[in-house]
Amino acid sequence: MTDLDAFITGLPKAELHLHIEGSLEPEQMFAFARRNGVSIPYASVEEVRAAYAFSNLQDFLDIYYAGADVLRTRADFHDLAMAYFDRAAGDGVVHAEIMFDPQTHTDRGIPFEEVIEGLLSAIALAQETHGMTSLLILSFLRHLSEEAAFETLAQAEPWLDRIAAVGLDSSEMGHPPEKFRRVFAAAADKGLRLVAHAGEEGPPDYVYQALDLLRVDRIDHGNRSLEDAALTKRLADEDMTLTVCPLSNLKLCVIDRIEDHPIDRMLALGLKPTVNSDDPAYFGGYVADNYRAIAAARGLDKAALAQLARNSFTGSFLPADAVAAHVARLDEWLAAH
Repeated sequence: MTDLDAFITGLPKAELHLHIEGSLEPEQMFAFARRNGVSIPYASVEEVRAAYAFSNLQDFLDIYYAGADVLRTRADFHDLAMAYFDRAAGDGVVHAEIMFDPQTHTDRGIPFEEVIEGLLSAIALAQETHGMTSLLILSFLRHLSEEAAFETLAQAEPWLDRIAAVGLDSSEMGHPPEKFRRVFAAAADKGLRLVAHAGEEGPPDYVYQALDLLRVDRIDHGNRSLEDAALTKRLADEDMTLTVCPLSNLKLCVIDRIEDHPIDRMLALGLKPTVNSDDPAYFGGYVADNYRAIAAARGLDKAALAQLARNSFTGSFLPADAVAAHVARLDEWLAAH
């Protein structure tokens, strides 16, 4: 391991953009399928990995939803999340804000309770075993209706004190943020924070809609904001956190080469990017792999990497005292390394 590799692994960091269903490794897919008696359209782990050649977001989503079908019980959701937490702890993650897609499961007849109780038990165990804190983000599927999102928000009511935010994911093109304006307002009225995928495949206008119509606290991805100078300046002026996912951007052809990634340009323009893994089982790497990829491709030095880690804490939904404590520990670690 090189000095920079060791620095990245040890760097205390938060992960703010992680879809827990997207951490389903092929080996887990087969294990859960056997456990639950579910047939899957692949004969081997190697065949699954070979299928992970995507030309766009929808190619990925087709396999993502097929894989999620093996998740049936709260034990499955617990084991899935715990496997992620174990990997994240090894990557220096001390706080994670994980997204989950209840509609992916409730539409298959899996009770909401099975999903969230499995995740909550893993969150408790991760804190006990790794000292890692976690928050949940309930993501609405944007290819479904706003009425379906309202139904999901109602199902979540008994657990709203354990859900930090709502988000918006799935197929971006043709499903603008404005489609979910009312349900985001209702979630805000319930005290939830707001995030939305925007500007990954969708145009800069989708980022404007997320800001002005959904009134989000954070933008997931946001790459295409750079196409609009006024929008870029606004995001910088408003200190808006962007949860950027470099290996995802490469795998989904948002960029042609990792060497083309705009992460350092974002920093230079005064934006507030963070580094995240998105759907790591499908996109070829967890959070430290994403840091390593952009460090190598864009020549980022330790100061830039430390700024990205600092952004991950100040952009989190932790209370101010917890953010301050994490930043202080980060500064102590940097002073020693």
